[in-house]
Amino acid sequence: MAAKNSSVTEFILAGLTDQPGLQIPLFSLFLGIYVVTLLGNLGLITLIGLNSHLHTPMYFFLFNLSLVDFCYSTTITPRMLKSFISKKNIILHAECMTQLFYFCFFVISESFLLSAMAYDRYVAICKPLVYTVTMSPQVCLFLLLGVYVMGFSGAMVHMGSIASLTFCHDNLVNHFMCDIFPLLELSCNSTYVHELVVFVRVAIDIGMPIVTIFISYGLILSSILRIHSTEGRSKAFSTCSSHIIVVSLFFGSGAFAYLKPPSTLPLNQGKVSSLFYTIVVPMLNPLIYSLRNKDVKVTLRKTLKRKIFF
Repeated sequence: MAAKNSSVTEFILAGLTDQPGLQIPLFSLFLGIYVVTLLGNLGLITLIGLNSHLHTPMYFFLFNLSLVDFCYSTTITPRMLKSFISKKNIILHAECMTQLFYFCFFVISESFLLSAMAYDRYVAICKPLVYTVTMSPQVCLFLLLGVYVMGFSGAMVHMGSIASLTFCHDNLVNHFMCDIFPLLELSCNSTYVHELVVFVRVAIDIGMPIVTIFISYGLILSSILRIHSTEGRSKAFSTCSSHIIVVSLFFGSGAFAYLKPPSTLPLNQGKVSSLFYTIVVPMLNPLIYSLRNKDVKVTLRKTLKRKIFF
């Protein structure tokens, strides 16, 4: 159903490219990425859920990170795959707003979830003696509730802002999904206020987690430099390395896509950065945490051996 002040009832998603020769190869590539994303994240969720010794705050947040990655990849990728094999990838106005809402909800939730994980690492390294008390199940649930509340409020703000726009005749969205800036480009009326809302909210949703992460890792670094043994320093660094890589990939591509005015960032360039953190990062996260985490690798081997034995 279209907004009351809009004559557009449906949009056409332009997709990633309009070159016919690339459609099938890209479909195969991103279908493969999507399958790896599903298997990786569902595998990590199952592994953490079935092994009680992984029921710690660190893996509690990692469980939710995999869940969020699985959900927002599923929100975006199937629709994008459709654009490769159909002449017109038509999406109804209501479906477009729904996709926008869930996309914003999961992406914002992930940014705050990464900051909660940084705080968990800070407590584990800097205050190990009170770790179990500080990161109690109640505290973890409270942090997780805050993560999803921020995700929900941010998604409501973005969806409400876009839903209030007037769309007249042009309904071709130059993107593979219903994203904020491509929809702003189609508006008949002035988008200055809407762009301001986007930048303020994105500054909050990226700024707050980044500040929390920088403070946490600043304190962690200070604590690590006071460790005299090389082995102790190496262990502390290895504990944080996976999280640092994931944070760099996610916030780097997200900031590049949203903290620049649309006039200075070509939409095709925006597609690439959006592609990276919506499609590629959810695939890489479980691989990074699996390959660089000793506990996960050991647990995975034991689980596979049990399955083979039975």
